[in-house]
Parts: sequence; structure tokens; C-alpha cells
Amino acid sequence: MNTTHAAHTPVPDRHHAVLLGLGGYRPRRIVTNEEICRTLDSTPEWILRRSGIRTRCFAGPDETLAEMGATAAGKALADAGIAPDQVDQVLVATMSDVGGTGTGATDALAAQIARRLGIAGHGWQVGAACAGFTVGIALAAASVTTGQARNCLVVGVERMSDIVDPRDRSTAFLFSDGAGAAVVGRGTEPGIGTVVWGTDPALREAITVRKEPEHQRPVLRMQGSTVFRWAVTQLPHVVREVLDRSGLGPGDIQAFVPHQANLRITEAVAQSVGFPSDVVVARDVVDQGNASAASIPLALDRIRTSGAVREGELAVLVGFGSGLTYAGTVVRL
Repeated sequence: MNTTHAAHTPVPDRHHAVLLGLGGYRPRRIVTNEEICRTLDSTPEWILRRSGIRTRCFAGPDETLAEMGATAAGKALADAGIAPDQVDQVLVATMSDVGGTGTGATDALAAQIARRLGIAGHGWQVGAACAGFTVGIALAAASVTTGQARNCLVVGVERMSDIVDPRDRSTAFLFSDGAGAAVVGRGTEPGIGTVVWGTDPALREAITVRKEPEHQRPVLRMQGSTVFRWAVTQLPHVVREVLDRSGLGPGDIQAFVPHQANLRITEAVAQSVGFPSDVVVARDVVDQGNASAASIPLALDRIRTSGAVREGELAVLVGFGSGLTYAGTVVRL
């Protein structure tokens, strides 16, 4: 496993990076396991047993990537009390922008979201799949600590229903649509820790999105059992390294918010790491499904707004996905 580290340790002439606000957008349409099984050769019971998912959200024609992303981002700005003209960078993580706004111009979706909000700052897309939001948080923190930006907007947004084959037993029941966002800005104390990130090149074909003649569009394919085995065996090591590099132990954390890929993975990793029973473990996947780059901010926003965690408490974020790419960090809410 190849691992690289980027430490955002503030020095006297630098700023502290913190999370200032969160926001989310969940599409209106709720899709049950029974509806999935009208197309997929499976049963609702098998889906629930395999993934822990009961329902997922699918976007309608009007719920575009740009629209969902801008809505979530607007909520994050309002939560932070930050005006659009105070945002210097917009970072958008997505893997489902495959045929429209992102084709031929890697910053097009970020620019669309920025325009909708009246932001004149620079915009880029982050291509780290399901780890993209965590990577975006790390990049935003680096910009703030070095003084390159006052405030950064990090958005994870997906329409996974556009790239899933509804007859594929490895993916059709897992993925969903939605958007989540966070504002990263300056604070008086450090609020975003060291990021641990890297790739496992041996698994670069475990999750792919490629155009297939049969579908006339890019389609997501995943080696489900391979990804599951990697996650339950390797992800605990990544989480422990995140904690070690932050000088923390499992008992110092109030919330564990992993990529919402599969409830079985989340619970296996939490148990392996040894988080105490009072640590809040995000289980957003149960009724949201796997929203790829949007899954972590959606889950984080839910546990915060539900009152499960309080301001100032610590959460471990860890994403993993196509590549196989992973990224984890500790944030103070």
C-alpha cells in the first residue's frame, strides 16, 4: 500500500484551519429495496442483509449536479455566516460528472456552482471518487493555513444513478444521489488535523467508470467482494494512523464518520479500531445509500443537526474509493 502524508501543522506565521459550517441536499425521490428489485434479480431481504440499506435517494431531472451542489453549499455558507464574496476557492468532489459539465473542462462544475452562489473565487474539481470530499477538506485546509485563501467551500455532489447499471448485482442496490458541503476557514485554534492519504495501485481496477457500447454512456463497475475485503482489513490501519498522527486514541473521539459504502463495512471497521460504545458512528447509508463523494458530508451534517454530537467535539473522517484511493483526517466540529 502506497501512503503519503501532508501535515497541516500550523506555525506562528500561518493561520489555523477549521470547519465553519455544514450543509446538505437529499433528493426528493426515495427508492425502496422493493423498487430496486423490480429491475434487479434480487430480493429486498438480500439487499438489506448484504448492505444494511433500506432506502436510497435518486435525483430527478431538475436535480442536477450543479443545482444540488449549490443548494448544499448555500446551506453551508449560511451555517457558517459567510457571505459569497468572502469565499476564495470552491473545490468540488464528484465521480458522476461524466457527460456534461465536466467534459473537456475540469473546473466547469465548480464554476457553475460558484456562479449560482455569486462566488467569484477560483473553482476546481477533485477526482478522488468516494475519498474526494476528505481530499477536498485537506486541500482547503492547506490553502487556509498558508494564507492562500480566507475561506474555501468544499462540495461533494453525485448523481450515481446516472452511471449505475440497474441490473448489476454488484452496484445497483448500493448507490444514490445527493450533495453535502463544508466551509473551511480561519479559526483561533487548529480544527483540521493531519491528513493520511494514499492509493493501493494493485486495486486500480476494483472500481471503474468507463463507457460501454451496450449502454452508450459511462457505467460504474465494481469488484464488490474485493473492495469489501480491502475495506475491513486495511481501513482500520488507516484510521489508527489518522489517530496516531493527531496524537489521539479511539477514546478521544466523539464521532466516526466513514464513507457510507456499506453498513457492514462501517460496523466492522469501528469494531476493529476499538472505538468505545459511546462514540457516535455514522450510519447514514441505511436510508441514504452510498452517495460516493457526497456521503461523508451528508452523514456529518446529519449527526451534527440531530444533536448526536456537540460543537467542539472531534470526528474522524475517512473516505475510500476508485483507484483504490483513501484519505482520512480528524476535524473539530
